[in-house]
Amino acid sequence: MQFTKLRLTGFKSFVEPTEFLIEPGLTGIVGPNGCGKSNLVEALQWVMGETSARRLRGGEMDDVIFGGTTTRPARNIATVTLSLDNRDRTAPAHLNDHDELEIERRIDRDRGSTYRVNSREQRARDVQLLFADAASGAQSTALIGQGRIGWLINAKPAERRTLLEEAAGIGGLQARRHEAELRLSATETNLTRLEDVAATLSQQIDRLKRQVKQAERYRTLSEGYRRAEALVLQRHLVTRTEELEAAIKRMHAAEAVVEAAAAAADVAMAERLRCAEALAPARSVVDEANRRLDRLSSDFQTVTAEERAIAQQIRDLRQRIIQIDQDIGRESALLAQAMAARARLEEERDRLEQQGVGDLEAQERAAMLSQEAGEAVRAADAELNLSTARVAQLQAERSAVLRRVAGIEERRARLRRQQTDAELRT
Repeated sequence: MQFTKLRLTGFKSFVEPTEFLIEPGLTGIVGPNGCGKSNLVEALQWVMGETSARRLRGGEMDDVIFGGTTTRPARNIATVTLSLDNRDRTAPAHLNDHDELEIERRIDRDRGSTYRVNSREQRARDVQLLFADAASGAQSTALIGQGRIGWLINAKPAERRTLLEEAAGIGGLQARRHEAELRLSATETNLTRLEDVAATLSQQIDRLKRQVKQAERYRTLSEGYRRAEALVLQRHLVTRTEELEAAIKRMHAAEAVVEAAAAAADVAMAERLRCAEALAPARSVVDEANRRLDRLSSDFQTVTAEERAIAQQIRDLRQRIIQIDQDIGRESALLAQAMAARARLEEERDRLEQQGVGDLEAQERAAMLSQEAGEAVRAADAELNLSTARVAQLQAERSAVLRRVAGIEERRARLRRQQTDAELRT
């Protein structure tokens, strides 16, 4: 199985589709530093299944995509296709249907890479086994780079064994053996896990068996309980049926009583209507009496208020009579004093007149005393007249007050008689 062609698109510096033919014999690439010679080797490693970005001189796998320049934008897809001659049919069985195999690896930025063989998607492991069977691959010693010869000379026995196995063409078998060992280890792990699961399931089976026994016992008890419950329910049904029949009988009797009561109620209703018709005039009389009672109550309240006012007036008038009596007594005393003074002055005047004419001084003194006595008598007469008039006025006012009190007493007695008549009418 020979390499025949390498096609790159968007891989590192090969932004445009580039096809590299690998002819029979020796094929060489000559060029200055930085022209992309190493990128072709890395493209071979990458399409054969390289998974380490560091071995491809990158920090992550997306670094193999063309990153752009000042004049060209970056790409988001990189594709490398390697064509193999399979006319000797040395490829794995599921890939051995064509004379030429095209292994394609495509990477989308931030989405990872996929493998295709003759346009059919394959696993990365299948592609790696394909190249391992051909004594090649991403880690193959057939790819010799800088320091590779020194590594071969100083290689350890295990590393030399790998080199010899690859030279003998059994690298694919060793890879399959390693994969088979991994599968056997995983199978042993699964067996151990299955034993644990089987032990757990055995415990669960034992527990389920006990639960089955409990379920059977529960079923037996449930059947007995249902039979007993059916018997109890049947007994209750019979009892309730008897009670229902008795209740129906009582209901019929009650219906008869209700019918009789309804008839009696009809009669009572008719009697009530008749009584209502008969009571209509009496209700009119009662309403009229109630209205009259309301009026009398209002009159009674008015009379009561008026009686209280009259009683207050009587008390005030009696107080006024007392005051008038006191004034009359005071005026009578003053009148008596004035009359006594007048009598005394008249006696003095008479005495002086009887003494006759004496000496001149005595005459003058007698004249002066007579004049003074006359003035005193005139003043006493004036005061007596005033007192008499005042007494007469007070007596007239007293008579008027007494007449007013008598009128009020008569009105009060009339109001009391009206109140008594009203109470008797109610």
